[in-house]
Amino acid sequence: MKKELTRQQYVDLYYYMRLNRAVEDTMVKLFRQNKIVGGLYSSLGQEAISVGSAYALEKKDWLAPMIRNIGALLVKGVPPRDIFMQHMAKYDSPTKGKDGTSHFGDLDNLHIVSPISMLGDLIPVMTGVAMAGRYLGQKIVAMTWIGDGGSSTGVFHEGLNFAATQKAPFVLILENNLWAYSTPVRKQVPLENLADRAKAYGIDSYIVDGNDVVAMYSAAKEAVERARAGEGPILIEAKTFRRLGHAEACDPITLYEKYLTSEKLLDAKSKKEIEDKIEALLAKEREFAENSPMPPAELAEESVYCTGDDCHKIRAKWERPVAEVTPPKSSVAAVWTVPGFGSGKGSGGANAPIHFGDAPAATEKSVSERKPPAKIATKTGAKKPLKAAAASASRKARR
Repeated sequence: MKKELTRQQYVDLYYYMRLNRAVEDTMVKLFRQNKIVGGLYSSLGQEAISVGSAYALEKKDWLAPMIRNIGALLVKGVPPRDIFMQHMAKYDSPTKGKDGTSHFGDLDNLHIVSPISMLGDLIPVMTGVAMAGRYLGQKIVAMTWIGDGGSSTGVFHEGLNFAATQKAPFVLILENNLWAYSTPVRKQVPLENLADRAKAYGIDSYIVDGNDVVAMYSAAKEAVERARAGEGPILIEAKTFRRLGHAEACDPITLYEKYLTSEKLLDAKSKKEIEDKIEALLAKEREFAENSPMPPAELAEESVYCTGDDCHKIRAKWERPVAEVTPPKSSVAAVWTVPGFGSGKGSGGANAPIHFGDAPAATEKSVSERKPPAKIATKTGAKKPLKAAAASASRKARR
């Protein structure tokens, strides 16, 4: 680990990883008490990936987490109570109790796009967000995550190829935890490094130890800066694994604690202060969540579909002159010149998108002076009109 951060940044990374795990530990207790109505998806052992990569983003940047990226939500500013209430389907949750898992976002303030259950679909969505930000002059970067199994979906390839061709300011974190549900990576992909998939799209990639939060942050920070500078999308493969228990040597939190202690960035007193702070915070957040009521039945029909301003009052936030992207400055003639083919008028005299053929561009005069249809030769050498030749061939076939 290279010492390139400020002391506060080092401590922040530790705090968010500890908070990430504590939030999930609390939800496990709620789940076992039958207070969580939906599924619970743990990121145990992968906290360094979510925290390190999200910490590399600026406040104006956008992210779209998957179900195991709670750490990224916490870094972005989502309070633990929202995560608790969302999984408990409470009325005060971000979705007012209409979802029992992690499908919620914040488009107005935190710039979070809700997770999509279909793996890989967030890639083209966040590519679109990145392109929209560039169009509006916001200079943002969009980030999302995908697993090793999700990297084999069709939309992963389509989305990443689209991002590459558009040079979108987009960073994709590929969490390779060695298993796609019950399928080992070695039986899924004939590659040692999934980062090699970036080569197919002509984009750069990094391979990072996903259990090293500083390495994760450093790679993500560099990728974000490059994407923001106009270098296009970048893929980061984070090698890790999910686990149970707290005794394994590759626990990212344990590893980081040892590093901070050895560098004299964390001592027993400051560690205890962080633990007490998290414990007090989660006790308060859990109490609020448990006291939140369940949603009233009459709300079941509301907010199912977005109906406009009464649902989301979202407006484009321009940070460049609108005149730059509206006529007449943005007007471009709908004519494309293709090497070897040229461009010109269609048969009706209007602009043609593409003029096929090596002939000069057609004009209204040249169109009106076109010669009659060509005639074909018969066996005897005489020429007949095309229609007559076809009729003759048909009579011969019937004989």
